[in-house]
Amino acid sequence: MKPVDSAGTSKPATDDRLFYDIVMGIYGYQAVLLAHSLGLFSLLSEKPRSLKDICDGLRVPARPAEALVLACRSLGLLDYQNGRFTLTPASELYLVKSSPTYFGTFFDVSIANSVLTLESLKRAALTDMPQIYGGEDLYITNESQAERARVFTRMMHSHSMAPALAWPDAIDLSQHSLMLDIGGGSGAHSIGAALRWPSLRAFVLDLSPVCEVADEYIARFRLKERIGTCAVDMWNGPFPKADLHFYSDIYHDFTPEECRFLTAKSFAALDRGGRIIIHEMLFNDDKAGPFTVAGYNVSMLLWTRGQQFSGSELSTMLREAGFTEIQVTPTFGYWHIVSGKKPGEKAD
Repeated sequence: MKPVDSAGTSKPATDDRLFYDIVMGIYGYQAVLLAHSLGLFSLLSEKPRSLKDICDGLRVPARPAEALVLACRSLGLLDYQNGRFTLTPASELYLVKSSPTYFGTFFDVSIANSVLTLESLKRAALTDMPQIYGGEDLYITNESQAERARVFTRMMHSHSMAPALAWPDAIDLSQHSLMLDIGGGSGAHSIGAALRWPSLRAFVLDLSPVCEVADEYIARFRLKERIGTCAVDMWNGPFPKADLHFYSDIYHDFTPEECRFLTAKSFAALDRGGRIIIHEMLFNDDKAGPFTVAGYNVSMLLWTRGQQFSGSELSTMLREAGFTEIQVTPTFGYWHIVSGKKPGEKAD
């Protein structure tokens, strides 16, 4: 090695926390997955517990148990008071199985499909092909393997229910009577819209095994009279009559060309005055962040052919299809809706 010329060497102008945050973030996520799989959050949902109680309840020695609870505490998932660990409000909402916004099923699928390795990401980057099912297309696999489709749908419900209860507050749907939830999965967003807007009915359009799962969730929320399901291929089948088309986490699964196809298909199917809503995590218009959306964008390399968009990109897509009155509205966390209207007044 060449000797370093130390002349002029001084304290760096920027500290190194950024790099440690990047590296240690990996361990934080793995710690949460492990805590979830061991049952830590279920255990603490019963009552506050000391570290010894946690060790006994999970059958984990003291040092690793403390490492897990401290990681979860630092992330805002646990509180510590009077010698006992408790769940935070966020954990009670998202990590207790009885909660309607339970996120744990998403963790379960992450654990079962531990595809996020440097090697799998490298394969995805070099081939531009998803890796989640060994390189097979996610939607083709779900269409041909019903049980995988059901598991995927339950995972997406876990990921969707909280924002589904939020975005309907951000837009006035009082003039709409029937929402077509295209690629609607578990029906979470139809459920959220129906709960907020009592005069609105909805149809969940998806693959047959997915619709079976949606029917279960719809029944659980006692909305069978207002929400139905429709097993239709969104690419080749006709869209049933509706005055509102809704897409959540659909556009980011496909190429821009495929998204433009869906946009044009919705524009053609909607009557005058009909509305389209696209629900996604969006990049800032300069695509400099947020980091979580950039990470989601990387995850799409492993899962689909798609990408995360900015609000301006989706707005342009809607405008090119003929939609007007286009708005980008933040709704919940990183989520936004992009909405547009087909010109003209609704027919009486």
